[in-house]
Amino acid sequence: TILMDYLDDMSKYQNNANEIKKTRLTYNNIAVQLSKKNTRFQYKLIKSGARAAEFENAVEWLVMANLVSQVYRAEQIKKPLENYRDIDSFKIYLSDLGLLTAKKDILPNDILYMVEELNDFKGGMTENYVNTQLIMNGFTTYYWESDRGAEVDFVIQLDGKLIPIEVKSADNTKAKSLKVYMETYKPEYAIKISAKNFGFEDKKKTIPLYAVFCISN
Repeated sequence: TILMDYLDDMSKYQNNANEIKKTRLTYNNIAVQLSKKNTRFQYKLIKSGARAAEFENAVEWLVMANLVSQVYRAEQIKKPLENYRDIDSFKIYLSDLGLLTAKKDILPNDILYMVEELNDFKGGMTENYVNTQLIMNGFTTYYWESDRGAEVDFVIQLDGKLIPIEVKSADNTKAKSLKVYMETYKPEYAIKISAKNFGFEDKKKTIPLYAVFCISN
């Protein structure tokens, strides 16, 4: 019902029928994009031949309406990160994880037991969950990607330091990309979020998924 109400609101607050259609297409496509191995937002996945010029207004409307959050790639890991965001490379997450799972008809037991059918989606779903928690704690989130394809899910500023965050949907916490990041930028420490319990080893803090809100403490 909430999802239908959101789609109705897109009609109420936009005057152009074509823009309404684009906004709805974009919103409905986000869950599809999060099912991809590479969760970076791609306009061509909205429809064949789609380009940024055609759908960027729809993305902006969804962001301004707080229905989604836009997480940019940080081209350089320097303060302030805002100065180094790549405006052409970003991810989009829904602002409400419950609505994301509702869009996919996912049941609580599916998430609790991570059924095999969720394999293509659980990574993006878990990223979405962590992003909403970080934003609720007042962080502005970015992600990092090297020229050779190494990627760290989030980079935040915490206590004046730029801290990388790697997210895993299960207890497998091997993170080659995080190792590349740490060798390149040498942060004071990194954070790994997974199904594992609290821990600290080799300059990496382990935080369980249920306790993401503890990051700022």
